[in-house]
Amino acid sequence: MDRIVSGITEYKKNKYKVCMDDGTHLVLYKGEVRRYRLQEGQTVDEALYQELFYEVVGKRVKKRALALLEKMDRTEQGLYRKLAESEYPEELILDAIEYVKKYHYIDDMRYARNYISYRQGSKSRRRLQQELMQKGVTKEITEQALEEIYENNDTEKIAEILKKRHYNPEQPDAKEMQKQYGYLMRRGYKSEDILRVMKCPDYLT
Repeated sequence: MDRIVSGITEYKKNKYKVCMDDGTHLVLYKGEVRRYRLQEGQTVDEALYQELFYEVVGKRVKKRALALLEKMDRTEQGLYRKLAESEYPEELILDAIEYVKKYHYIDDMRYARNYISYRQGSKSRRRLQQELMQKGVTKEITEQALEEIYENNDTEKIAEILKKRHYNPEQPDAKEMQKQYGYLMRRGYKSEDILRVMKCPDYLT
């Protein structure tokens, strides 16, 4: 199917958005627009469009995905959102995600396990579950990772946090108790567990 270039507008530094009459668009570098001699009103045949779509932009999306994962581990949903910010076509984003998954560059279970392992000392099970699901990890993967990794002893974790924050149960101050209580609640710990530790000096000795 032939397409007609309906417009070429500057997108970002050295990048242009090339819009087609069928509603699709490709973001290309200035040099690529020049190399393919693209201009408004030009007819783009199917062969050229496929080359631009898969060979030019498609390869760029995969390279971008790999570059993002080199900087930090991400969930599948997190990577999708980041790539979508650059207005890559959804088909190419999904292709890139399948590509990195194939080589295990992205793995939501691994991400969830590492996330829990590094943060369980300061956050509750409930808070970790909420954060992982907000990052796009499925409920099933989140729950499985928590069962495998999370050490179920929130009272000990609360006590450890309070010790680090120099809370003194022997001389409780109403304002200080409220401050520490709020801090722990924001991290997802249960009210009854927080109060149990705060009111019992034995936990903090």
